[in-house]
Amino acid sequence: MELQKSFLDPRTKLLLVFVEATLVLATAGGERLVVFRLAFTVLPFLLLLTAKCYSACIVGMLVLTVTEMLKYFVFQSSNGTLSFLLLMAITLITRFLPAYLMGVYVIRTTKVSEFKAAMERMHVPDELTIPMCVMFRFFPTVREEGTSIRAAMKMRGIGLGGGKASEMLEYRVVPMISCSAKIGEELSASALTRGLGKNRKRTNICKIGFGVADYIVMVVVMVMIIYWMAGYFGSVG
Repeated sequence: MELQKSFLDPRTKLLLVFVEATLVLATAGGERLVVFRLAFTVLPFLLLLTAKCYSACIVGMLVLTVTEMLKYFVFQSSNGTLSFLLLMAITLITRFLPAYLMGVYVIRTTKVSEFKAAMERMHVPDELTIPMCVMFRFFPTVREEGTSIRAAMKMRGIGLGGGKASEMLEYRVVPMISCSAKIGEELSASALTRGLGKNRKRTNICKIGFGVADYIVMVVVMVMIIYWMAGYFGSVG
């Protein structure tokens, strides 16, 4: 998978993932941070556009749009089991989707070497950094393998129609399990080959550093935290 260029430092991207998880996914801050929550819900789509990840952005926007339409036009008039199922689906999608898309942006725009250099700058121990470096390339590789398996099934005429649904499940799940185990072993060996497991400090030729966009993100996050804490202590007082 070809990585796209990004104007953000890997450390800023990790900060955005954390903010998405706490603000949008966990709905921290309640109604006081609703404006910030809305802004950070839209932010992953804008970042995907800047990285030219158009397919992920369009699919995400369609899913979120359909979910909002269900929320305002179908959920309001539903009741019973249907209402419960819709509420659960709407809640999961609206909370998980922005955080998921932010993760997609980070994976598609960050090299392993850049991520490792960022972790070293933050003095994160290798016991945590190395598994994360391996996982950084695991999911994109599994995605590529899944695409290849789907293409092979299509060539053999295996699909939902023609009474071959059970074969489709078998021929997709079994190869994916085998490929996932093999990919994990290969990525682990690749990480060790590059010297990620040595106790000595590893040199890195990639350049990382904060730019104007990084400082803007940090200022916005700090303003959000100060605004939330001011309201929190004001209500307690």
